[in-house]
Amino acid sequence: MTVKTFSPNATTTLETPVKTLEAQRAPVSTGNGNRIGFVSLGCPKNLVDSERILTQLRTEGYDVVPTYDDADLVIVNTCGFIDSAVQESLDTIGEALQENGKVIVTGCLGVKEDEIREVHPNVLAITGPHAYETVVEQVHTHMPAPQYNPFENLVPDHGVKLTPRHYAYLKISEGCNHRCTFCIIPSMRGDLVSRPVGSVLDEAKRLKAAGVNELLVISQDTSAYGVDVKHRTGFWNGMPVKTHMQQLSEQLGTLDMWVRLHYVYPYPHVDELIELMNAGRILPYLDIPLQHANKRILRLMKRPGSAERTLERIKKWRQQCPELILRSTFIVGFPGETEDEFEELLTFLREAQLDRVGCFMYSPVEGATANNLPDPVPEAVKQERLARFMEVQGEISAARLQARIGKEYQVVIDQVDSEGAVGRSYAEAPEVDGVIHLNGVYDVKPGERVWAEIIHADEHDLWAVLSEDQDD
Repeated sequence: MTVKTFSPNATTTLETPVKTLEAQRAPVSTGNGNRIGFVSLGCPKNLVDSERILTQLRTEGYDVVPTYDDADLVIVNTCGFIDSAVQESLDTIGEALQENGKVIVTGCLGVKEDEIREVHPNVLAITGPHAYETVVEQVHTHMPAPQYNPFENLVPDHGVKLTPRHYAYLKISEGCNHRCTFCIIPSMRGDLVSRPVGSVLDEAKRLKAAGVNELLVISQDTSAYGVDVKHRTGFWNGMPVKTHMQQLSEQLGTLDMWVRLHYVYPYPHVDELIELMNAGRILPYLDIPLQHANKRILRLMKRPGSAERTLERIKKWRQQCPELILRSTFIVGFPGETEDEFEELLTFLREAQLDRVGCFMYSPVEGATANNLPDPVPEAVKQERLARFMEVQGEISAARLQARIGKEYQVVIDQVDSEGAVGRSYAEAPEVDGVIHLNGVYDVKPGERVWAEIIHADEHDLWAVLSEDQDD
């Protein structure tokens, strides 16, 4: 289900949940008054919340679909990270009300109930993020319980997933202890709460048994996993395992799956993860949200690090692990950012030679302390800086992808369309990075892995042909 009235410059909403729900939907309405339309907006962390809500609803026998058509009620899981995401959420709620009339709102924007009700006073109920039980209780209040035989419609042990069968997001913690001045996530999701390490590893094992062969490890601050419990020792398979990113990664690396790390702050112990990557235990792919390069702007953001130290570490990491792929995100137009400070960011990009980069213009989200900083950057200047940033990074990305021409990679197939197969190597995460096109290749299935040689590249995507030798 996609909102029709919103045309964002940038949000964090993923496309996969709609496609996956569509594939899972019942062919016709049961007519029993228990069909729920579900919209999942926002990032992978929000997607995991949606999966947990859907798992409970499906367990109770509700039919969940990605459409307003024939739905007896609609749930909208909202995002509130940036202004464009807030507007997308509000527009989606409005569309659901117009098309259906019975709407429950949950997710990050749900913590601003007054703001939602000011625009949409007729929503049935509003809850905040990771309020799974409360959402289900509201469904019980406004819909009849289905006549359900659990022995006829079993929910798998790994629950309902909103990703293709071959990959899944593994959320290891909730909340964040940082107080970045541009971010309001802690006010929405609270301080860091790490999941027990045994519980995380058990979930990973269940996912593998269900056919998943790629885990995307996510949280608000993946590097901080276990800080809240002082890295206490847990147990898995009868073995002691510390609640720590490095030991968790070591154990995930024993499951014979692709393990991809996202939202990794560059704490000192990240160096140990590079060693695991070089040894082939986890994918040599690191998603580090650096946000800026100028020291003064980083201090205003309440972000750690400096450009010089970061460049030194990147150089060291690449020496340790030559196949390492680095992804990051940045903010341009932060309050007070001068032209010289922006140019320093561009210089950093040229020196760092990051493989994949995302960029947002600063958005004065309600509640962010950065809104009170002096010298806001005019909108036109932010737009111009974003364009210059993406032009520089586009040149870097194109050159780094050109360097991959002639090399062979193992490619996991994500889909097959009219032009052929579309997949990714270890160097591409789903939805946020580019893809590898295998034009004319049709006799493969999603989740299958093949060897392919890169023959062409642009700024974002790659094109490849199947290698003659397909042995692992």
